[in-house]
Amino acid sequence: MRKTLSFILITFLLMLSGCSTFSIAITASNLNSNTTSFVSEKDDYNTLLNPNGSIGIVRHPTAAAYGWELKFLPSYDPASSYEFQIDLRSCDISMLDIQDRLQDLLLADFDSKTKWPTKLPVGFNPDKIMSLGKSPGLNVRELHNKGITGKGVGIAIIDQPLLVDHVEYKDRLKMYEEIHWEKDSLTAQMHGPAVASIAVGKNVGVAPGADLYFIATWNGTIPGNSVFDVDLLPIAKSIDRFVAVNKLLPKEKRIRVISISLGINAKMQNYTIAMKSIKAAEKQGIYVVYVDSDPFEGMGRAPNKNPDDFNSYSKGFFWKDEAYNNDNLLIPMDSRCVASPTGNNDYVFYSNGGMSWTVPYVAGLYALACQVKPDITPNVFWNIAFETSVTIKITDADNTQDKKEFGKLVNPVKLIERLERTNSK
Repeated sequence: MRKTLSFILITFLLMLSGCSTFSIAITASNLNSNTTSFVSEKDDYNTLLNPNGSIGIVRHPTAAAYGWELKFLPSYDPASSYEFQIDLRSCDISMLDIQDRLQDLLLADFDSKTKWPTKLPVGFNPDKIMSLGKSPGLNVRELHNKGITGKGVGIAIIDQPLLVDHVEYKDRLKMYEEIHWEKDSLTAQMHGPAVASIAVGKNVGVAPGADLYFIATWNGTIPGNSVFDVDLLPIAKSIDRFVAVNKLLPKEKRIRVISISLGINAKMQNYTIAMKSIKAAEKQGIYVVYVDSDPFEGMGRAPNKNPDDFNSYSKGFFWKDEAYNNDNLLIPMDSRCVASPTGNNDYVFYSNGGMSWTVPYVAGLYALACQVKPDITPNVFWNIAFETSVTIKITDADNTQDKKEFGKLVNPVKLIERLERTNSK
């Protein structure tokens, strides 16, 4: 079964993991009241949009505050499906003796505010792991060095509230709005900064020169049985909003891709409306990418391995015990260090990424493709991405001797080079 870190569930994961999320009232300090159209909805939701004809930042969500006392380091349980088993984000573990806990630490999540003991196991260097995790990997930075950064291309993201002034993307953020977001939940969440930085972050991102347009939404309800019931209507409204905003932009700077880190299927409320909005966006030349929209899968990487080396990759952590038939394009997913919601200069390392991290990566690659070949279409993009992909050999978890073919790994450099050649003809 595919695992998706759908952003609709993240708030509850944070509460379960012990993270403290807090709420504030709308005040002049966080709401740009002079430039915002405010719509109060029923059932304690708000919509905050820029007035007609303008584009900007409607609100500055406050930083999140994590951290709790740990008297011992948790142990990883392979039988558990819980996401944050060894959650050390913003924790002070400086008094713990963890010198013999290397394997657990290599599966840990931690951030810039985590306080470590003086003595750490050999093979665990948090600063090195975070530095490696910031790289988009697969030699993407070689493209950046050639000026291929997504410059002039707009990437739109629908996700959770953003820490809009984070150093990773603040210079790329052109618009921040909210559609159907909870009135009393006005803190930046962990998911939005992560996906934004993977797409356009100046250190983390695939397309650090692209422009970012962002809408935060809450797309579901929790009925009496406590099972999250996804409602795609806010997603549809957000897509429609991006299409409208795109008409305000110069042709050479328009939004070319919308990233939605959510699996969309026919069992969800207002599925037909959402698909209608997606098709309308596509007719305007905007590619909408979401989990399972196209044949791609997330790859794993041990945190100490070089992200630019194709041989560093393997099956994604959540599907490491499943068979793989090499029909999907493989995208970096695990062991990523991304923008944290806890502060404008903070970063967080996630050992296990989930499919949510692959979607903005694909969006970033598409932005690079748009820069070198402005008439690119999703079909052409995917066809060439598969044709230029790489196959490696990996060892199955249950057989340390027999190596099997593993691929197709996306090859960003070859993909862009091929598109450049086709564009010059």
